[in-house]
Amino acid sequence: MKLKFTLLAALLSFGAIGQQSADHRVIVITTDGFRWQEVFTGLDAEIVKMKKYHHGDSLRLIETYGGKTAEERRKKLMPFMWSTIQQKGQIHGNRAVGSLVNVANPYWFSYPGYSEILTGQVDVQVNSNEYKPNPNTNFFEYLNSLPAYKGKVAAFAAWGAFDRILNEKRAGFPVVNSFDSYPEMQTDTVAKTIAKMLQESFKPFGKGEALDVFTHFQAMHYLKTKKPKALYISYGDTDEFAHEGTYNHYLDAAHQVDAWIAEIWNFVNSDPDYKGKTTLLFTTDHGRGDAVKSEWTSHGEKVKDCHEIWYAMIGANVPTLGEVKTSEQVYQKELIHKVAAAMGQTFKSEQR
Repeated sequence: MKLKFTLLAALLSFGAIGQQSADHRVIVITTDGFRWQEVFTGLDAEIVKMKKYHHGDSLRLIETYGGKTAEERRKKLMPFMWSTIQQKGQIHGNRAVGSLVNVANPYWFSYPGYSEILTGQVDVQVNSNEYKPNPNTNFFEYLNSLPAYKGKVAAFAAWGAFDRILNEKRAGFPVVNSFDSYPEMQTDTVAKTIAKMLQESFKPFGKGEALDVFTHFQAMHYLKTKKPKALYISYGDTDEFAHEGTYNHYLDAAHQVDAWIAEIWNFVNSDPDYKGKTTLLFTTDHGRGDAVKSEWTSHGEKVKDCHEIWYAMIGANVPTLGEVKTSEQVYQKELIHKVAAAMGQTFKSEQR
């Protein structure tokens, strides 16, 4: 009799896990090329001192983001990260305390980095930002192949390369990137207005990348109205402004992304379709130079330390660790598998 009860309990437990897995939500967010140095220590005083990087804006930067300690500076720069995520989630990558997070690919720039994040492995053939549509299946593509997630997956990105990175044609879910036009998504006045504003907006980065504000408002409106079970959002302003050498805009962009994540998380925790069921990952595709301060604007395999990154997680099935201060070595390719595990899923990328 005891054996029967044990077996019954196991079956019920397995059924509960299966149900939880089928109803689990996931949001993955990246901000391009944002350094771990600012995440953990905030404003870099050495960079702010250089006139060619602050562009006459140093006083405002110091008043807005400055502080006597790293803890004070980082909280001013990213208040949501260093309140809610620190208190209820986990933050990795502070190399000063032994938490090491690195890219595993040998290239240290965007397409290989995003491919590593989203496919959970390294393909050394993916070696250019102009690389063809990704032959490796990604995690969101995998989810879209499951009955519980089919048609409930979407991606929004500022950079136009994501059509290829996520191989939209093969993956079968919408990848709304750069200045893409999706008339089928413009089913209400708000969506139509955002789309019109995007097309008519100032294009400081050319036609290959939109400003983050349009990506965010499109993604946020979709999240609220379409209720996807799996959503990816990629912001790009941090990388673009860093390449331009505008440290003031780089910091402001990071501060805004932090505010947008707070908005997303507050919505998730106020909506019954998401509350208690959602896992959120926040990370970046690559780091930037630091050993040579003038290289903060750059990245790639010739820039010494831009393989160093960070990540944060919060939500369902994510242990509350706060800022991790123990020795560890984590690689970018592992992150999506951590998300999969929290969802009760097992994912392996395949070439197609």
